Amino acid sequence: MQSRRPTTAAARTGGRPRSATADAAILEATRQGLVELGWSKLTLGDVATRAGVAKTTLYRRWAGKSELVVDAVAELFDELELPDRGSLAADIEGVVLQFALLLCRPETKTALMAVVAESTTDEPLRARIRASIVDRQKRLVLAGRERAQARGELPAEPDADSAGRTADLIFDVIAGAVVHRALVSAEPVDEEWARRFTLLLLSGLSAATGSGRWP
Repeated sequence: MQSRRPTTAAARTGGRPRSATADAAILEATRQGLVELGWSKLTLGDVATRAGVAKTTLYRRWAGKSELVVDAVAELFDELELPDRGSLAADIEGVVLQFALLLCRPETKTALMAVVAESTTDEPLRARIRASIVDRQKRLVLAGRERAQARGELPAEPDADSAGRTADLIFDVIAGAVVHRALVSAEPVDEEWARRFTLLLLSGLSAATGSGRWP
């Protein structure tokens, strides 16, 4: 089961029709500029030049650099997909390894670290990160849980509020552990680490759901 690719801020809005080609060029130019120049030196004018568009084109789409960078990062995270490897444990390991590879890319690492740092003093930016990246990528947890329940690996959770809290917790644990390992500790996220992490996660998940089926 593959999730439908979420809509980015580059989707068509009211008024003048949006150009998907221009949007893609702008987001790619933003990522390249961040890698080469860093957050402090990157300007919308530089992005416009790299993308081959007028600066006004950027301002029609994004209010400022922070919003543009969030969407440039979000587009990368939208590449993540839930693999079907035959079991919940194998699916989790696949997502973890895929996520780690994404974080190793210079454009992902630079853009993500920069925008998170900026968001510490910018609540609207923090909210945009939650909406454009965090909430969108929870689709992977929801799809994985649905698949595991269909296989009989996890019990159904009839209480919607409880199920939502569990999904949030699973996402936080996976994202937090992989980001910390790859970007903060700068340690490898290899198959052995992914396997051990998954066993630990599933042990906690069995307690949270009362399934008693893992590891």
